[in-house]
Amino acid sequence: MNEKQQKSAAWKHKLHEIIYEADTPMGKWFDILLFIIIILSIILVMLESIKSFDAKYHTYLLTAEWIITIFFSIEYIARIISIKKPHKYIFSFYGIVDFLSTIPLYLSFFLAGSQVLLAVRALRLLRVFRILKLVRFMGEASQLKEAIKSSRAKIAVFIYTVLILSVIMGTVMYLIEGAEAGFTSIPRSIYWTIVTLTTVGYGDIAPVTDVGQIIAAIIMILGYGIIAVPTGIVTVEFAKQGAKNTGEKTNSIQEIHTNTQVCRHCNADRHKDDAIFCYNCGNLLNEQ
Repeated sequence: MNEKQQKSAAWKHKLHEIIYEADTPMGKWFDILLFIIIILSIILVMLESIKSFDAKYHTYLLTAEWIITIFFSIEYIARIISIKKPHKYIFSFYGIVDFLSTIPLYLSFFLAGSQVLLAVRALRLLRVFRILKLVRFMGEASQLKEAIKSSRAKIAVFIYTVLILSVIMGTVMYLIEGAEAGFTSIPRSIYWTIVTLTTVGYGDIAPVTDVGQIIAAIIMILGYGIIAVPTGIVTVEFAKQGAKNTGEKTNSIQEIHTNTQVCRHCNADRHKDDAIFCYNCGNLLNEQ
């Protein structure tokens, strides 16, 4: 490797440390700056949606949005340059989010209203887990995900039962109340049943007959019980997952660590705290 290539590799490595690592001082400051700019960007999108405010300060809002968009564009390009296999970042979750949060303002030249998509930048706030070293809480998130996945069949049966109940009760209410009370069709009556069953209660339709009100009261009471059922199902599975994780202590890469080291070769993260080599591709993590 000649001197020019060595210099190129050195600054790319430095750039990678700043952009991808939250453990280094520069990396931490970069992530905090990025976090603040993302918040500002979301606030700008919110303010732009207020017509009176936008009409008064449209030029300032647009200028600020362009500055932020240019910053994100440079950051996106820098992330691609600093990694040895760019497609690993480009097609990763954060890579797609970063791309989608950058292009809307450019698209506004061709598609009216596309700047509304700038709200997708809220997803970039997930980087706070890296900045504040809250990665350890991702263990509980994974546990909850597994609990929901394990209970999906039971929840599907429960939802199917609720839908059948809504159709039956909606049809009954249509026959009892009729169009005079607002139950103009069976679909509209089913809509009322679902609204009542979920305890939302918009009040746009209400039964007027004694029988209809009794049935409505029964549906309301059922609603409280129905809300508790999926919660109970997931809670049981969550407890099972917790017991399983407690009883199975392993040294696999699934253990939760606060290390934010990202491999320059394959973009893999969540390495062990004392890792020297990447668990995914085997390359050195701190390769100069």
